[in-house]
Amino acid sequence: MILSRYEAMIARRYLLPGKGEAFIFLVGVISWLAVMLGVAALVVVMSVMNGFRAELFDKIVGLNGHAVVQGVGGTLPNWRRVIEIADATPGVTSATPMIEQPLMTSYNGRVEAVLLRGMRVQDLRSNATLGKKIVLGSLSNVTAGSNQIAIGSHLAEELGATVGSEISLISPQGQTTPFGTVPRIVSFKVGAIFEIGLYDYDKSYIFMPMEDAQTLLLMGDSVGMIEINTVDADRVQAILQPLNDKVAGQAVTTDWRQMNAQLFEALGVERVVMFTVLSFIILVAVFNILSSLIMLVRAKTRDIAILRTMGASRGGLMRIFITVGTTIGALGTLAGLLLAYVLLTFRQPIVDGVQRLTGQNLWDPTIRFLSELPSRSSPVEVTTIAVMALLFSFLATLYPAFRAASTDPVQVLRYE
Repeated sequence: MILSRYEAMIARRYLLPGKGEAFIFLVGVISWLAVMLGVAALVVVMSVMNGFRAELFDKIVGLNGHAVVQGVGGTLPNWRRVIEIADATPGVTSATPMIEQPLMTSYNGRVEAVLLRGMRVQDLRSNATLGKKIVLGSLSNVTAGSNQIAIGSHLAEELGATVGSEISLISPQGQTTPFGTVPRIVSFKVGAIFEIGLYDYDKSYIFMPMEDAQTLLLMGDSVGMIEINTVDADRVQAILQPLNDKVAGQAVTTDWRQMNAQLFEALGVERVVMFTVLSFIILVAVFNILSSLIMLVRAKTRDIAILRTMGASRGGLMRIFITVGTTIGALGTLAGLLLAYVLLTFRQPIVDGVQRLTGQNLWDPTIRFLSELPSRSSPVEVTTIAVMALLFSFLATLYPAFRAASTDPVQVLRYE
């Protein structure tokens, strides 16, 4: 919006009222603060929601792949043939055999339920999610026949174990006797401790070489499943359709959406609801701009009438008040984006500080899955929020600007 020199001067004058107009200025400042807080709250919440989903997706998919092929009956005797078919499928980047079995573990009288995962040593060491999260020991200790395993940090805490401790794995698939099946109990040494950042994984997962897992579970040369990664996680169903057709009757393919459907659907619904609810904060802030401009127009009725008699056009008066309201909205939006940047940058220290002051655990990983408050801002979403705030601010100026432009100087000056 292009303003003439006198229009720009008057707009600046109305943005910074003089003596006797402190109340109008206070209402304008409150409007600015309301827009700032509304924009900041919306950006922070949406960034945290995006970060929560992204962290969950990266870590869950990092360990489970985009899909898994599970054998009918729980085992895949012909897993090498299935891997050949998967590798030949366009769009598939990797196919990794593995064994996954719920077991029990004990150490020093403590017993915990665990999820055993057996992988080939080369796949175990090349797993980016696991390899970067070793906090004690080394994956180089975990080799076939070494009788060493890697366990999660929270599981180590629950058991009281550390690197070098020997823990027992209890498998229900043991020897059959006249008195029933005797559970198979085998001792393994802890060679590495990892902390992925997902509480459920750090508390229950145990990794070991696939050959050792086959021996422990008496599986022979079979595996339990094959982990599949593709070029595009969002198109995993279409990419794996040829593979599904070829292994039908022998195996079942389950993608990441099906494995975590309830979690990601809940996050999606919550994200939409939070955006809608928090948008009302900006709407309330815009009503403050509307009320402050209405008060300004009422207070400046005589000035407006004098301007009209001096030749000011209706369009010029509208531009003045639109500029005043839009400037408040724009400054509030800019301040809100800066405040959101500061809050997101120091989000974890802020959470830790509030926890120390209140004595409450605000981010319990047993409830929220992740160990730290995540954040991932989307430029598209941030731009959308800023544009929405500016648009609402502009719309809020139209009625006061129209009222100012409709002022009849004859009627006003007659009674002044």
